Amino acid sequence: MAARIFQKTKAVNQSGQAHDGQWVLEFESHAPRRPDPLTGWSGGADTQAQVSINFESLEAAQRYATRNNIHYHIVPPASRKLRLQSYADNFK
Repeated sequence: MAARIFQKTKAVNQSGQAHDGQWVLEFESHAPRRPDPLTGWSGGADTQAQVSINFESLEAAQRYATRNNIHYHIVPPASRKLRLQSYADNFK
């Protein structure tokens, strides 16, 4: 069983930072996803891939994974790029 640990970022349409910075442990799927012949939606039989667990810190997520013998890899968080704009830039 393999998992990845990454830091949750806020959605684009949110202005607040309520759950910003939480760490998430998600299990990786071992079976390939295939399209359903009736609806065309892609799906798989691996229900473990639907599980995601939130943690307050990276250390807490790592402790959980080592305690339950879960092999994991850490995805480094992306840096936020703040692009300063002014209203006058719309008319250039």
